[in-house]
Amino acid sequence: MNEMFSIARKVAVISGAGGVLGGSIAKSFIEAGAKIVAIDIRQEQLDARIAELTIGGGEAIGIIGNVLNIESLRKVAKEVVDKWGRIDILLNIAGGNTPGGTLAPDQAFFDMPVAEWEKVTNLNMNGTVYPSMVFGEVMAKQKSGCIINVSSMAAYSAITRVPGYSAAKTAVSNFTQWLATEMALKYGDGIRVNAIAPGFFIGDQNRAVLINPDGSLTDRSKKVLAKTPMGRFGDITELNGAVQFLCSDAAKFITGVVLPVDGGFSAFSGV
Repeated sequence: MNEMFSIARKVAVISGAGGVLGGSIAKSFIEAGAKIVAIDIRQEQLDARIAELTIGGGEAIGIIGNVLNIESLRKVAKEVVDKWGRIDILLNIAGGNTPGGTLAPDQAFFDMPVAEWEKVTNLNMNGTVYPSMVFGEVMAKQKSGCIINVSSMAAYSAITRVPGYSAAKTAVSNFTQWLATEMALKYGDGIRVNAIAPGFFIGDQNRAVLINPDGSLTDRSKKVLAKTPMGRFGDITELNGAVQFLCSDAAKFITGVVLPVDGGFSAFSGV
C-alpha cells in the first residue's frame, strides 16, 4: 500500500467495537497493521471481537468502557498509554437508535417517551463528546492525533420517525466542526477531527423498518432507494476505506469535514 494511506502501527481506540460497524472497521484496521483498543460495555461481545482480531496475529486489546462515564474513559486512556505510550486515533463509533426512540407510522411526536429521547440523544451526542474530551486530551499533549465521529443522513435533511437520533447526529456534525477548529487553533495542525455520514445500510437496528418479514422491501426502503442514485443499500465494509483515508497522512490537510458515504443520497433532490 502507498505509505501515504498507511495507518500501520498507529494506536486506534474504537468505541462500540463489539457492534457491527465498530467490528467491521476494527477488522479493516487490524488488517492495515494498526494496534486496536476495542471498547464496549458488553464483555461477551468484546471477548468475541478480540478473539476475531487477534486470530491472525494482530495486536488488539479489549477494555470494558462506558462512553457516558468520564472516569471509566479515563481508566481506559491510562491503560492504553501505559501499554503503548500514545493514542493516535479515536473512532467514536458507539451510538445508534433505539426501538423506543423510533416513532411508529401512526404515532405522534408528542407521544414519544421523554426517557427514550434522552437515551438516544445522550448516547449519540455525549457518547461522542465525552470520549473526545478524554482521549483528545492525550492527543493535545502529544500534539498529534485523529478523531473520527459518525454523523448521519438525518443531519442533512429531515428523516421521518427518528427525531432524537436526527437531533443528536446534527449535533455530532456541528461538534465535529467545532472541535476540529478548537484543536487546530490551540494545539497545531497535528490533530484533526472529521466525521463520516453513512447513507443507508441494513443492520440489526433498522432491519425491521427497511425489510418486511417475507424479505421484501418496505415502503420506507423504496423511498430510500428512489433517492439514492446508485439504487442500492450500502455494504457496511464500504465505510472502512473512507475512515482509513481520513486517519491517514493522505488526509493531513483535511479537518472539520463530514464526509457522506451514501451512494449519492445527500446530493440528489429526488427529481
